[in-house]
Order: sequence, then C-alpha cells, then structure tokens
Amino acid sequence: MQLKTVWQSGSNDPENGDKFDRISQWWRNLNGKEISWVERLIPQIGGLSEIHWHPQRFDETFVIVNPEIREDTLYWHIPDSPVERNNTVQKLELDNLQQHLYIYPQLESELVIRIGFPEVKYQTLELNNPEVALGEDNILLLWAADQELEIKISLSPENIAKLKELLA
Repeated sequence: MQLKTVWQSGSNDPENGDKFDRISQWWRNLNGKEISWVERLIPQIGGLSEIHWHPQRFDETFVIVNPEIREDTLYWHIPDSPVERNNTVQKLELDNLQQHLYIYPQLESELVIRIGFPEVKYQTLELNNPEVALGEDNILLLWAADQELEIKISLSPENIAKLKELLA
C-alpha cells in the first residue's frame, strides 16, 4: 500500500482516475463517523512542512453525513441540517498511514483542510507515592488514601514478569 494517494484535478497521470476512486471510497466510508475538520493557511515560506496542526479554537469536530465526491467537488451534511455543504478542490491527498485527507480548495490556493479522526485524549492520573499490592488473579492494586483514588490493573503473567524485570 502506498503511504500517500494524491489526486490532482486535470492531471495527465494515467493513475489519476484510480487515485480518485480510492480517495472517494475513503471519503464515503466516513459516513456517520465523527471527524475533525482543521483549516490552516499554507505559510509562504516553508510551505506545508511549517504548518502547526495542534488544536486551535476554530477547529471543528462533528459527525459527517452522506459524504460523496462528484467530479471535483466534495459534498457532505452535518446531522440535523438540511443544507448540503460542498467544497470544489484542485487537489486531494490521502495519507493512508495517518488516515488524514488533505483538501486543497480550488478557490483558496493558500488554504489546506485536514480531515481525520479526532485524536484520542488520554487522561493522566498522578499518584504521589501510592500504596501497592498484588492481589489475586494478577491484579495490581495502586491506591492513595489522601487522594481517595484506587486503581486496579489486571496483568497477564507475561506483564507481571516484565514488571518484575523492570523493577529489578
């Protein structure tokens, strides 16, 4: 599998049609899924490599409905909205590894839109010098009475051995 699939409007590349089909399929498969919609200006110096994709206040996350591509235009709906949204594009770039679609609008050549799945945000719990015990069935117990917090972790025999190795 190629890492990137790039379709360009008006390209003479003999594989341009196949690339368009692959990207269209990916776009259709987003139906009913939550996506992140991130728009960034392409810096004049440094180009795409200088874009910072960390979250900004105008970034959107929503469930996309009925996404499809007709000719060189992407169409979609947002739930509970009768308005069909669209964007005519000059180029589409699908990052197959990260599962991001980069959209280069036809009318806004200085803009790139990145569509993808919202990033998983892990919750971090910080325990200060917790009590530790290994219970029945390889259950590792961590608790901090002052924080009124208890964590139970079920470990496989392999992970118990790995933990002992790390602590040795």
